[in-house]
Amino acid sequence: MIAFEPGFIYKVPDFSQLNTVQKHVLAALNIHKDNQETKNGISDLVVELESPQRDIVFLLDGSDGTLSGFPAMKTFVQQVVETLSVGETKDRVSVVQYSRDPETHFSLNTHTDKQAVLNAVRQLDHKGGQPRNTGAALDHVRRNAFAESSGSRHMEGVPQILILLTAGRSQDDVTRAAADLKEEKVVPFCVGTKTADILELQTIAHNPSYAFSVLSFDDIGSIHQQLVSLVKRVPRQQLREKALSGIGQTQQRDFMQRDIVFLLDSTDEMLSDFTQVLGFVEQMVEKLNVDEGKDQVSVVQYSNEPSVEFLLNTHKTQQTVGDSLKRLRNKGGSSRNTGAALNYVKQNVFTASSGSRRQQGVPQYLVLLTSGRSSDDVRNAVENLKSIGVTLFVVGIKNADILEMQSISQEASHVFLATESTSDMSDIEQQILSSTEKSGKYVPKTASFDPSSRDVVFLIDGSDDSQRRFPDIIDFVQRIVTGLSIGINTDRVAVVQYSNTAEIDFNLSRYVTESDVVEAVNGLTHKGGYPKNIGAALQYVREYAFTPESGSRIQQGTPQILILLSGGRSGDDIRTSVRMLKEMGVTIVAIGTSDADTLELQTISHEPKYALSVTDYEELSTVKQDVLSLLRETSHHVAHSVGFGKLCPSLYNSL
Repeated sequence: MIAFEPGFIYKVPDFSQLNTVQKHVLAALNIHKDNQETKNGISDLVVELESPQRDIVFLLDGSDGTLSGFPAMKTFVQQVVETLSVGETKDRVSVVQYSRDPETHFSLNTHTDKQAVLNAVRQLDHKGGQPRNTGAALDHVRRNAFAESSGSRHMEGVPQILILLTAGRSQDDVTRAAADLKEEKVVPFCVGTKTADILELQTIAHNPSYAFSVLSFDDIGSIHQQLVSLVKRVPRQQLREKALSGIGQTQQRDFMQRDIVFLLDSTDEMLSDFTQVLGFVEQMVEKLNVDEGKDQVSVVQYSNEPSVEFLLNTHKTQQTVGDSLKRLRNKGGSSRNTGAALNYVKQNVFTASSGSRRQQGVPQYLVLLTSGRSSDDVRNAVENLKSIGVTLFVVGIKNADILEMQSISQEASHVFLATESTSDMSDIEQQILSSTEKSGKYVPKTASFDPSSRDVVFLIDGSDDSQRRFPDIIDFVQRIVTGLSIGINTDRVAVVQYSNTAEIDFNLSRYVTESDVVEAVNGLTHKGGYPKNIGAALQYVREYAFTPESGSRIQQGTPQILILLSGGRSGDDIRTSVRMLKEMGVTIVAIGTSDADTLELQTISHEPKYALSVTDYEELSTVKQDVLSLLRETSHHVAHSVGFGKLCPSLYNSL
């Protein structure tokens, strides 16, 4: 849903009738018709997309390993500063360097004009030292650089932005320090060289797409424009908070329908914290509107195995839910089988017989509270829940594994690390509730399907590493094309190349005969570039290849198929892009060489058997029949599910 709430949606036969809804719009905006002035606070609903003020702290890796790259780091800082509007009431800049310990070169309130900042950066000397303690440095900037005494304007809602440049893995823990920064509403961006740990960078960054990888600091200019664009889109935090508590929120709760399942870790080690966990659930339930036709709640405990306390259709009032929660006792158990528990709620709780209203379009939410790493695999269970439109929130307590939490939620803003403080849990509860209040509905939709048609997009490796074997890639694409039935009403084909960026060679509507497609593929020119940003490429095909404007027949129910060729591990995060493609209904076949990451290929692919491996691109022809077989299987599955009247999720209209 695009509108802030359903009450803000108006329909007219055509634009000539717009005057008929004028009074309703003015009423919703609280505007006096006579003088056009706002009565009381529509500005609370406005979130500025580009703030006129920012507090930006650069955190530079000054350890021994960065000596040769330090001039390039300084140049990068200067390039970013050049794009800012530095001033006491505008953008403020600070620089901190670290190795074993951090050192502030100048604070946010030291320099009040751009030239002074540029001069100060130009005069920076490399710090040197070992080891590289990024965690301690993150704590330092949180306590000192982003303090009011250092010029931070966080109390005024000015965006607090950290830009970390590092060349390697931290020798100390960064997880808690990063979580503490984010709790203070600081938005971290990370830039790392090839020797940095991409997973560590993604853990520190505000979300995985805010973590960048470059070959060396000399190549850092390649991501300058993209980073600056993201930095300038960080909104004013204060206005964002007001938007959640502004006008319309009460009315929003009144019509809101949600199915919320709480999945509680009740292993033996949670015994001492279980009262706090129940208190968290109780506080959330108190803010819901549990009633017939409104919010529904279920609670499941798990350890070795899951156990339902009550289903979505068990209780019809807030009072009875609260009474049941007060009677709950920790289940106990030595193992934490989160994967099995996630599968259990999918098969037994998010079902119509248990009260789920998924097929009526009611949003489905799962709130997982966990205190440690799962004893079993969670990946397939997560994909199964995502495939039926469940939104997952993960709250970690004690020894929870942040990377596993992120892999379960697949959305950085839905992952929370809780301390023992009551205020911390209360803040998490409010963030989850706010997110559910502004989410759109998951609307199952029956698709019409022609079993003789498919939309097939090839996403091929155009990075520097693939140049020598690019003729083999072209040959493989041509072989698959000749195995299809190309035509305007049958199979359509598109080709996209990727490296550090992605670009479309031709879209689904471009060619309608086999000979034309084969000729176009034969004429492809190798793109080149580094690194392989598969996550960005997957996002690109979602936005530009699988669209009606590009010839996709997704709205007619035609199978949407992506064939990915990968010659190595992605340089960026792939999880969010993969999830969004799968939610659209795109089936992904992933083919990787021996240099590709098998686990990454399986994560990307429709299911593990859709991930195929070859030694090198010259062996692609050996998997031709496997690919064609998977394409036939995909068509069969879609035809079978529609033929028997099953509901197929179609999220395209909500994207």
